[in-house]
Parts: sequence; structure tokens; C-alpha cells
Amino acid sequence: MNNKHSNLLIGIRRKYVIMRAHMYTHTRTQSVISSNCCLFADYLSDDMSTTGPELMVRRPVYQQDELNHLCKYVKPKRILSNEMSKRCKNIKPVALLKKTIPLIDWLWSYDWKNNILGDIVAGITVAVMHIPQGMAYAILGNVPPIIGIYMAFFPVLVYFFLGTSRHNSMGTFALVCMMTGKVITTYSSPAVWTNNTSVENGTLISDVNHQYSPVEVATVVTFTVAIIQLGMYVLRLGIISSLLADSLVSGFTTSAAIHVFTSQIRDLFGLSDLPRRKGAFKLILTYVDIFNSINNINITAVILSCITILALIFNNEVLKPKISKFCPFPIPIEMFAVVIGTLISMQMNLADTYNVVTVGDIPVGLPVPSVPPLSLVPNVLVDSFVITMVAYTISMSMALIFAQKEGYEIDSNQELIAQGLGNLVGSFFSCMPITASLSRSLIQQTVGGHTQLASLISCGILMSVLLWIGPFFQPLPRCVLASIIVVALKGMLIKVSEFIKFWRLDKMDAGIWIVTFIIVILFDVEYGLLGGILLCIGRLLVLATRPYTCKLALAPGTELYLDTKRYKGTVEIPGIKIFHYSGSLNFASKQYFREEVYKVAELVPQKEFKKRLQVTYNSTIVEEIKKLRILVLDFTALSHIDLAGANAVRNIIDEYCGIEVSVYIAGCSGPVYETLRKFNLVEHNENHFFAIFPTVADAVHFARSHSEVPSTWNTCTHDENDYDGQARAEKLSRVIITLFGVVGFIWGYVIQQFSQTIYILSAGFVMAALITVPPWPMYRRKPLDWQKPQFEVVPKLKKKK
Repeated sequence: MNNKHSNLLIGIRRKYVIMRAHMYTHTRTQSVISSNCCLFADYLSDDMSTTGPELMVRRPVYQQDELNHLCKYVKPKRILSNEMSKRCKNIKPVALLKKTIPLIDWLWSYDWKNNILGDIVAGITVAVMHIPQGMAYAILGNVPPIIGIYMAFFPVLVYFFLGTSRHNSMGTFALVCMMTGKVITTYSSPAVWTNNTSVENGTLISDVNHQYSPVEVATVVTFTVAIIQLGMYVLRLGIISSLLADSLVSGFTTSAAIHVFTSQIRDLFGLSDLPRRKGAFKLILTYVDIFNSINNINITAVILSCITILALIFNNEVLKPKISKFCPFPIPIEMFAVVIGTLISMQMNLADTYNVVTVGDIPVGLPVPSVPPLSLVPNVLVDSFVITMVAYTISMSMALIFAQKEGYEIDSNQELIAQGLGNLVGSFFSCMPITASLSRSLIQQTVGGHTQLASLISCGILMSVLLWIGPFFQPLPRCVLASIIVVALKGMLIKVSEFIKFWRLDKMDAGIWIVTFIIVILFDVEYGLLGGILLCIGRLLVLATRPYTCKLALAPGTELYLDTKRYKGTVEIPGIKIFHYSGSLNFASKQYFREEVYKVAELVPQKEFKKRLQVTYNSTIVEEIKKLRILVLDFTALSHIDLAGANAVRNIIDEYCGIEVSVYIAGCSGPVYETLRKFNLVEHNENHFFAIFPTVADAVHFARSHSEVPSTWNTCTHDENDYDGQARAEKLSRVIITLFGVVGFIWGYVIQQFSQTIYILSAGFVMAALITVPPWPMYRRKPLDWQKPQFEVVPKLKKKK
């Protein structure tokens, strides 16, 4: 029996005859349409033939109403009572409890035999990393080092119960701590900076009377961030992180890493008297101050910084890859650096003998809970919102990466309440806002961590540090912690290479990257993030109001209709123009839709109607009309249409039908079809000026069988001047004007003479005008082969042997 079936399968031909619907489609009388189509297909059969399976299609031409009646189309009905009852039935108390407290879900099915050892090892390893990183990033945030240990304890305990990510290591992160430190510097008491002065907009200032300590400002920022996150959870705004494009996040983190690096130069070189700059161009002015203070460098601090940096780099680049082949546990090099630096400082008395700045007093025990100064909330609200967006985006990005790798789900809204309640609790225990750390999370997953039980074990170890071991690190030089931060920035700084990737993939993304980067460097992180978000929103608006449109033409030998700009071998059917629209048609895009239809149709009804009124029965007008007999609107990619969009379609139909040009709609989806039907568009009229079809092929065959459309086939022709030389010159001119304007503004701001800006901008206008003069040969190019005029191809019949 098997042999019989095998022989039968071998005997079947696997190549089916393809004769597309445009060659054999029948009308209701089942008559064959135009033999010229077959002749042209034979002419190009050698080029279009394939060796794969072939297909035969033979069916009548359907209009949309006929197909709806044949297939029993019914509009879905949604009854509110049924929807509410269905939702109520789906509510299960146990499932709701597991969703609210994810700890119950994964702890119920926890594999104690196989996973507990990996979580214990991961917890110990992450705790060892928390100590040096927490102290270093706390100093980066302008608060006492012990605050970093608090951040690794109190909020992490809350996230252990409520977080959905099983591998995120919550706590300190360089970027968030730096942004919080900026707010602390602005609103905290100047008594903290006893040896420093402040600089605002290039002017040295001092004796600014603030009434809040750095820890109080940090706690009120954390409290405000928590309130914003909880409000986003109530409004179910977990999806809001999608507004931050990858290019924005990459450009923002790269430029912010430069700010973090610059802030650590003070401790790396021991420049305790370096003024603190604020306002625009503070990064550039800070390097000017560093150059002016080059004679005040502490040589001992520089030596300690160089040794620490070299040791960390040697471990990360040489030892770590080799040891990872034999042992999954990484060398706690940061912890070794902290312990050795502390011992050296104690033995050599670096603080008194060499004036090396140390960590200072570290209190023992847990902090006393206190309410943040709520009167400061309105002042830090904007900064807190920026910190919220950055912290949530970073943690969600990390959570999604690990969830995809390990095969579990992340609830974006549950992450909001987990981080929000964690920050809310932390704000009462002197903490700064938390987020996930890339380095610690990777280590936690690499050494065998499976769940957040590793965070609980890490908190237990940090408890001993808070209760007993903390004072041991008081002699630790701050330059050692600064070195740890600088080396940890490598992963963020090398993201500058991603600009090339974005440039190759999408010029718009590359533009968002470079604009965000420049704004952060020249002004500050919040301005760069705001500018990047505005660019992303603007890009979405442009894509929504100016979606993709094109003119379609027939691919010879098929019933496929392709974009004429991208497929040069397509054939336009005389008298028929096919317009493809992709996206949403609404009140914002209706004008663009109208303009693009006119471009594809190459005929504006109002102008044509005026010509007919001026000269009646003029032969030139008759020829103009005969250029377009059928306009097909391809709505296969139309996702949504509102009342304004449907009204625009109706106006287009009325305008072209008024000059005896038939308009056919093809491929509209169910919701779009229902919206169009509400406007009572007349179908099946005696002149066939309007109809709706399920496919473009149906519309074309119906037009060729019922209209006086010429049967001669012509290939697409392109004007000799159809190339983008002038467009390139105009684009370059806009870039030059923008560049000269930005440079002029910066130069005028620096020298405080804005008249220079006008001169520089005028020079840019002159250069742009010279480039865009039509006779100017620069940036012009000769037309390509497919852009040259092409002539009509006469099909030839093959000789039969």
C-alpha cells in the first residue's frame, strides 16, 4: 500500500499552470476578457516564469456587495451587558491576587531543589557589588555614601514582593543618581559645599540661602517620583515608555554618560575647589575650569585613580573573559578596590598627610523614618517627571530583555506599582529614586539567579553592613569610588557607535539620536530628553498625517499591482490610474490624501471642469479627458477612516464623476466599508461611475469589460528630468542654513554679541542660495538608465515549432 502511494506521489506533477485572474476572469456572462492581455503575457513569459509551484485562478469578477451577499457578511454586534458579564465571569480572586503580588505566583511553583543554590550565589554576588556601587553612586548624587546602601535595601524589599521581573537588580544607577544630584545641588543648603562655590549661567555665585539639606531634597524627589509612578499605574500608562524610541534612549544615555564622567573629574584629580557650573554650556565651561585649575591637581589622588582604573580595566578585559571559561562567578574587583583603598588610606593616613578627600562619616544602624518636606514638591515636579521617565524606561528595557531570554511575561503596569511603592517606602528612609542596573542584573542572571529571591538574600547581607561594617569604609578615598564609576561608564559611552547603525537603517532615527545628543551636551539632560520626546512625537504625527502613498501598475504575467517608483518593470494600463493609500484617513490627513490623489491621477477635476466651461467641444479637452477614464482607490492598507476622511473620499468621487471619470474603491476592510456605507455612496449607477470591489484586480477587469479603455499596453515612461539633483541641493541648503544658525547662536551666546549671529546666518543664506541656483552644476547628476525616456514596446508572437 505504501509503495502504491509513493508511486502515485512521484507521478504527480508538482508544477501547476499559472494563469492569473486577469487572463481568465469571467463576468456574469462568463465571456473571456481581451485576448491582448494573453499576448502580452506570452511576450514576457520568459522573464516572469519561475521554477516553483504555479497556480490557476478562475472566478467571476465580484463587486463588494455581491461578495458580502455570497459569503453572508454580518456586522459584529457588541452588547454592553454581555461584555460586562463576560468580564465579571473572568474575574478570579486567586488569579487576581497572583497578578497583584507576583511573589505568590512564582513562589508557589518555585523549584527549591534546582534553583535555591543559584539564587543564594547570585544574592551574595550582587550584595558584594551593591556596596561599592551604592557608595560611589550616592556620592555622584551629592548625598552621603550610606544612602546608596539604603537604596539597595528598603526599595528592593518592596520590589521583591511586587515586581514582575525575576532578574532585575534594583537600586542605584549612575544616570538616575546624576539627575537627582543635579536637583539636590539646586535646592539643598550651601553648607554642604563648604569648600565650593556655585556657578549659574557662567557667573560665580555663593551665599544662596536654601533651607533644605541634601538628604531632604533627595527624599522629596523620590516621593514625587513615587507619586507620578503610582498615578501612571492608576491611569494604566505603562505603555508610555514606548514613546522613547531606541535612538532617543541611545543618544540620551551616551551624552548623559559624558556628563557623569565630567562630574567625576573633580574626585579623580582631587580638585576640591573646582566650581560647580549650572545652566547652558555648563559641560564646556566645566572643562575650561578644569584647564584653569590644572596646577591644583592632587598628585596622590591622580595616582590612586590611575591604579584603580588600570586594575579594573585589566580585570574586565583580560582576566574576566578567561576566568569565565572555568568559573561562572566573577571576581568582585570593585569590592577588592574598595577594601584595599580603605586599608591603604588607614595605614598611610592619606586624608591628613596628602589632603586626599575621603568618604567621611558613615552612621551605624537603620535610618529613622521621616516624612519628606512636601512643600518642595512643586519645585521638583518637572525634574521628577524626567527622572521617572528615565528610570522606568531603563528598568522596563532590562526587564523585557531578560523576560524574552528566560521565557516569562512582564506586566508594564505592575512594574509601575512595584517601583512606585518601592520609591514611596524609600522616600521615608532617606533614599534616592531607584531603577535597574545593567551590570548587576547581568551578573545576577549569569551566576545562576532565577528569581527575586536573590534580592532578598542580598538585602540580608546588606543588613549586616548597615548594622556593623559601615564605619570601616570611612577612610575610603573618594577617588577610588570615582574610578569605579568611570570604568562602569564604558558600556554607556560605547553606544556612540550606534549612531552609525541608526544612520544606515533610518535617517530619521539618526536625526533623533544626534539632536538629543547635542542638546544634552550643550544644555542639560532634561532639555535633551524633552527635545528627543518632542522629535519622537513629531515623527509620529508626520507619519500619521503623511502616510505612505504610491501609484500602482501591473506586473506583467500576474495580477499583482506594484509601486511604480520601486518596480520599473511594471506596466501602466492606459486610461486607468491606481492610487494606493496606507495608514489612517482622518481629519488630519484628509488634505494630504486629496493632494496625493490629484498627483497620481494627473488630473485636477476643478481645473478640467473650468476648461470645459471655457471652450465647449474643444478637441484638446477631449484628449485630456481620455487620458484618465478610471481612477481606482486601493484601500487594502487603510486601517481606519473617520467621518472627515469618508467625507473627503465622497468629495473625490463626486468631483471625478462630474467630469465623467469613474472612481472604484478596492480592498477596503470591514470597518472601513461600514463607514463608507453610512455616507450612502451610490453604487451600481447606470454609467458605472462608482463601485466598490474586493480587490484591485476585480476593479481593473470590471473597468476593462465595461468601459472604453484602450487595449494597447505601454510600458512606464519617465521624464528625463525625473531625478533628484535639485532636491538634493535644496536639502543641503536647509542643512547649511540650520548649521550656520546653530553655530551663530552658540558663538553669539558665548561672546555675548548676538549681532555676530546675524552675520553668520546671512553667510549661510548666501551659500545656500548659490547652491540652489538652477544653472549651478553642483549636486546635479545625469539621469539613470531607468530615468531616461522609454518607448512603446510592441509584443511579438512566438513562433510555434
